[in-house]
Amino acid sequence: MINRPFLTLVYREVWRFLVLYKQTIMPGIITSALYMVIFGQALGSRIKLENNVEYIIFIIPGITMMSVISQSYANSSSSIMQAKYLKFIDDYLIAPVSGFELSMSFIIGAILRGVINGILIIITCSLFTNLTIANYSLSLFFLVVVSCVFGAVGVIVGIVAKTWDSVGVLGTFVFMPLSMLGGVFWSIDMLPESWAFVALFNPLYWMINGLRYSMIGVSEISIVFSIVVSIIFAIIFTAIASIMFSKGYKIKS
Repeated sequence: MINRPFLTLVYREVWRFLVLYKQTIMPGIITSALYMVIFGQALGSRIKLENNVEYIIFIIPGITMMSVISQSYANSSSSIMQAKYLKFIDDYLIAPVSGFELSMSFIIGAILRGVINGILIIITCSLFTNLTIANYSLSLFFLVVVSCVFGAVGVIVGIVAKTWDSVGVLGTFVFMPLSMLGGVFWSIDMLPESWAFVALFNPLYWMINGLRYSMIGVSEISIVFSIVVSIIFAIIFTAIASIMFSKGYKIKS
């Protein structure tokens, strides 16, 4: 039987971002639409891909993944930072839930926000392009698992960070460069050989290509390995977040 306090925490996280949908849902859709217009429409006719896929169709999975990553990370990290700022973070440790349940309550909220954003972006892009989803179940799998990965990362950063600026730094100086190197707007075949080699060690590259394969049936790498990499990172970061809550790391005064 599922722990009732755990369900209460999950409900709180989900309700928190749904009530503020103008801040948590709409910006991701608008930003992604602008990316699609600027890169897809303005540059699409000038960029030719070897697999004969329209450039605007090629970038939709990458744009979707960028939003999923930022939204899931923001949801969990901001929730914990808010608890710190309002000085009720200690109360989580006395709740009748385990460290795993506590971390999962934040991660589930992040997953739902990430998936909702991802689905709405895909629907929006479908209205203005001839996008056809190749594999719905696999697409949903990547949206869920990647949201889990960065929801867990958000929990970890939220616990460790001392200021709101520290939370924002990771998104600006880590996630964005990794996303660009991960093939959001271009195939790594278009990069210099040295940078193409570096991209192979970028986990976001495998996640983005996994979603791209599931959405449009095109991938530069093994889809099986993309699935494995995504699951491994989800397990690792969820475990770290659970351990940090279990031990009260950076929380116990």
